[in-house]
Amino acid sequence: MKLASLTLAALLLAAPAFALEPLSQEQHINDSLRAGRVGDVIRKTCPTIKARMFVVLAKIDDLKAYAESKGYSRDEVEAFLKDPAQKNRLKAEAEAYLARAGAVAGQPETYCAVGEAEIAKASLIGQLLRSSR
Repeated sequence: MKLASLTLAALLLAAPAFALEPLSQEQHINDSLRAGRVGDVIRKTCPTIKARMFVVLAKIDDLKAYAESKGYSRDEVEAFLKDPAQKNRLKAEAEAYLARAGAVAGQPETYCAVGEAEIAKASLIGQLLRSSR
């Protein structure tokens, strides 16, 4: 009986270690969402780059499955994706990434250059895009 009490106490003390980190801090999910945002901005700005929609849809499904496998519920994921503060944070991070990569507002060719470089690197962003050049 004493062993069972100790085991239960150990599990209760360890429970916070098993708690999920907030979705806003889960690196893979945030990296993937940021890449999607960057790709979306590139495809909307550069006339010679389009989205690879089947790949985009497959990546979305993969990301949802990943989140669920980590223990996040669909409701948690949906709430995170709809949260205006999280949307704004990811948008700002994507804009900062694009600026660091050389994209300049009002100069579509700079977005094309970033997109072409991502495609050439076969990065996650590049996997979401196709070029007509």
